Amino acid sequence: MKLPALLRLALACVALPAALLADEAQRVVEDAAKFKLARKADPALPTLHLVGDSTMKVGTPGQKGWGDELARFFDPKKINVVNQAIGGRSSRTFQTEGRWAAVLATLRPGDTVVVQFGHNDASPVNEAPPINAKTRARGTIRGVGEESVEVDNILTGKREVVRSYGWYMRKYLDDIRAAGATPLVFSVVPRNAWKEGRVVRSRPNNYGEWSRLVAEAAGVVFVDHNEIIARELEKLGPDRVAPLFADALHASAEGALFNARAAVAGLKALPGSPFADAFSAEAADIPAFVP
Repeated sequence: MKLPALLRLALACVALPAALLADEAQRVVEDAAKFKLARKADPALPTLHLVGDSTMKVGTPGQKGWGDELARFFDPKKINVVNQAIGGRSSRTFQTEGRWAAVLATLRPGDTVVVQFGHNDASPVNEAPPINAKTRARGTIRGVGEESVEVDNILTGKREVVRSYGWYMRKYLDDIRAAGATPLVFSVVPRNAWKEGRVVRSRPNNYGEWSRLVAEAAGVVFVDHNEIIARELEKLGPDRVAPLFADALHASAEGALFNARAAVAGLKALPGSPFADAFSAEAADIPAFVP
């Protein structure tokens, strides 16, 4: 639906809580020109594509995305692992900037695509200058519905119809299937946030839950990366997880490996074990996740 101009302006200029603004400042926005698409090592092999944000791939010193650690757990003679994530992108801007179209053109029947978004979707849909005018205007409408809002995008200078998180996620799944590839939906990685001795999950009424709802409605396999990591963090306890985080959200090199191992646990639990023959020896000690 189109919203009245005054309501659009209110959405654009709404003040965010101080805690959320502080969290937003940690979410890097990579220069797309410095992050060209990665190439398949062997075009003859099937490819596992990774599509996401800075928690999957990041260029900030001292931080590392889990996607950059995943390839070590696969046999390069059997499968390519290609990390196409880029920091600062939401489910919306990964598409509107043309990144998704470029990735989509590389898909081949038999490929698999992991889609993981949500952290940057919580950003403002648009903003009035000068607030973060160079880095934001990337948010989506909360939830999985069909709502829309029309804005004059402060970054592009163009009119844009912004839709819900669920709408953009559904488009990924539809596009992947149309290319003959298999989509996998991953929930967002958790922050280093604790409540009453437990890691705070991305649910209810949040991106972890919404990603699950989108996957289930589309009949797509869902990997609860958020839950898998959270359980492993809880085994360590809040005092021992600090080395795994570079800040409240992004991982250190050690944390990226930790999160990649959690991803492997989720992939090993997939129905039919589609990657069973593609894992490397380094993945042998990682048990399949048991919900």
